[in-house]
Formats: sequence, C-alpha cells, structure tokens
Amino acid sequence: MFEVVKYDGGVYRSNELYEAIEDVGGTVINRMHSAQVLTVTMSIPEEDHEVIAKITKEIGGQLFNVPLAGTEIAVVGCTLGRHHMPHPICDIAEILREEGSISVVMGLARGRGKKTSQISLREISIIDEYDAVIFMLGNFKACVEEKKALMEKISVPVILVCGPEPEGMEDVCEAVISGVGRKAARMKAPEERAKLNEIADTVVKVISEKKAMLEEDPLFIHPAELKPLLESYEPIDMCLRPAPIVLHLDGLRVKIPYREHKEYFDNLMVYGRRLSEIADIRESKMEDSSTIIRIKTMSAVRDQDAKKAE
Repeated sequence: MFEVVKYDGGVYRSNELYEAIEDVGGTVINRMHSAQVLTVTMSIPEEDHEVIAKITKEIGGQLFNVPLAGTEIAVVGCTLGRHHMPHPICDIAEILREEGSISVVMGLARGRGKKTSQISLREISIIDEYDAVIFMLGNFKACVEEKKALMEKISVPVILVCGPEPEGMEDVCEAVISGVGRKAARMKAPEERAKLNEIADTVVKVISEKKAMLEEDPLFIHPAELKPLLESYEPIDMCLRPAPIVLHLDGLRVKIPYREHKEYFDNLMVYGRRLSEIADIRESKMEDSSTIIRIKTMSAVRDQDAKKAE
C-alpha cells in the first residue's frame, strides 16, 4: 500500500529528495515553494518510508504524516450568505488542509429556513464527487433536526457539525460533532482549537474506515500511480488552475473538461489496458469544469474480463 507524507524543509539538495521518491516508485502530489522554504506532499510505498525519512534528515528537513492527504472534502453551509457562512466553516476547511486534504467550501442555493430548506439533485451529485462532506448547521436543535432531509440522499460519508446535540441523525451521518454552531469570530481560544482538532480526528477516522473498505477489494491501480501518466498530457501540464490533478481515495479529479478531451482519457494506456476499461470516466456536474475518474476494483475488472470471454 501507498502512504502519503509531507516534507517540510529547505530547497537545498531537494533534488536528492525527488530522486529518492522516483527510486522507490513514489510520486509527488503537490509542492509549494516560498523563498527558501519547500513543502512537498508525496505518495510512497509504506515499506520505503525509512528510505525517505533518512534522505529527509540528511538534507535538514522534516517528514510528517498527513492522514487526509489524497482526499478532497467538501464543507457545506446552508447558503453563501453571511448568516449561514460563519467563520467556523473557514476554520474547519483550514484544519482539514493542515491534515493534508484539499477542502472546498460551498453553500446550497436554497438551504435557508427550517421548513423551506432544500437540496437539489444537482447539488447532491456535486457533493457525491468528493470523498466526504461536512455539513455545518446552526444553533437551534429543532432547525438542525428538521434539516436532516438535506443529508438523506448523499452517498459519501457525512459528518454533521452544529451547535446543539441533535437526535435521530445516526442513520444519515457517520458522525455528529456538537458545540460549534454559528458565531461571528474565528475559533482561536484553546477550547475552540480543541474542538477543531476533534473535528479533524473524526474526519480522519471516517476516511480511515473508507480506506479499510477499499483495501478489502483493492483498486486496479492506485490514484497516485495514475497521476504521473496524466501529467504528461500537455493540456493538463499547461492548466493554470490550482492543483490541476486532485487525488481521491478511489480516483482523481482532473481540471480540464471531459467533453473536449474524451478521446485522450478513454484511450490512455495503463498497464496494457485503456483507461476507459479500468475506470469510470465522466464529466463533473460542476458545469463540466473537470473530469472525474473513478478507478474500478480488481474484482470489477476480473468480472468485466470474464463477461467478455463468454
């Protein structure tokens, strides 16, 4: 299995780090270079962790575990209005980034009101493109419980963050974290930072359970192995959007339109097979701004081969 770790250190001798990553069969997921400070998020085989740790120490850097790296998580508020998009949403998104995830903040078009709140099928489809979703609701117990309907049809793991402790949410949420709610200030106090750490730990637990399920029937190819193949495609290499390729637990988001590049995606050769044979590829529901690749499991590919052989 692959693990994702983060290097923090200087630029000096960083080429040795890149060479070591390539030698062990790893891949660079993201790199940030500011002055003489370098941060590299990488995916490497677990058995080669000590090799990378040794190189990191030799060149004067540090290696950190980032349990949420290789995931993309949505943080959803009822609307984008300031009444429903309070500061805690930004703090939650930030703590997820510190743990390695790509976090995206969004609001529903018609989420306001205890009796009038709703979520459209398109919004559900967009949320289902992520690895997990955090719903941030408010300070009134009856209102939070009434808005249970917003989360009922979502397929990805749901974590609910709100003020009071609601009842009857166990069948729609993997976890419920109370004690946050709406507030017009950043979460800076020690007890508030502890609550953010609780949220992060809960998300890590939920994601770990999803990873364990995937390990029971592994993917045909790990997303981190597919990423370097995609990076060689010029439109992706020239893409100016932040993080043109985002890793998911079971695939990738590639930030170029599928319709315009369908022939490339469908016919990309991976271990002697076309990508369309080992993955489900479709356009993002977000105005075809991206391509969503869901890699099939080993058993799904075997079943597919068996049907063809009949």
